[in-house]
Amino acid sequence: MALEKKILVVDDEQDIVDLISYNLSKEGYTVVTASNGTEAVQRALEHLPDLVILDIMMPGMDGFEVCRSLRQNAATSTSAIMFLTAKSGEIDQILGLELGADDYIQKPISPRVLIARVKTILRRGGETVRTETIAVPEVLRVGVLEINRQNYTVKIEGKEIFFPKKEFELLAFLAANSGKVFTRESLLRRIWGESVYVIDRTVDVHVSKIREKLGDYSSWIETVKGVGYRFREQVS
Repeated sequence: MALEKKILVVDDEQDIVDLISYNLSKEGYTVVTASNGTEAVQRALEHLPDLVILDIMMPGMDGFEVCRSLRQNAATSTSAIMFLTAKSGEIDQILGLELGADDYIQKPISPRVLIARVKTILRRGGETVRTETIAVPEVLRVGVLEINRQNYTVKIEGKEIFFPKKEFELLAFLAANSGKVFTRESLLRRIWGESVYVIDRTVDVHVSKIREKLGDYSSWIETVKGVGYRFREQVS
């Protein structure tokens, strides 16, 4: 039984909202609903859900815009986000994950499978970035880079830079294991989890976005040709 986890279900099709809500409630979750993007953002700020199950194709403010808004607001930046949508294109999936979604699921999906995916995401929700060999401090400092895992903030030369949740976790993990090379498959397992389907290119997209935000320090993350990525062991 879920322990008072709160889930916001957003879809403009009421029958889908009702079906998902019914099955989540049976599992013991507290369910809040919204029928459009604007209402979704309002409900998220009011209720601060642990997870948002979000449709993409909605009139007005679509799911991508909702995801971006939630990730950019400190109050909702750590809420897990699952896209549940009929849009099946790879570009849409990459965009959703790039915006900070934790999972991307295509409709239709059986309630049983959906619940399993929900449980997996919520199980990971309270976990912080871990390593097998290093005890990661709550505040990690590498040169002019400061990563605070308590409030999900990153500062470079004292200036705070916004990183969506997955970009933050990827940067924190690599920085905490500086000098070590990780394959894309390994990073997918560690950051996205075993049961969430994402493609290898997802890592490349996130690394590209991280480098862009690191600016002059983008060379901190090195590409190891044919293998994966590593964080430079020494930062000048």
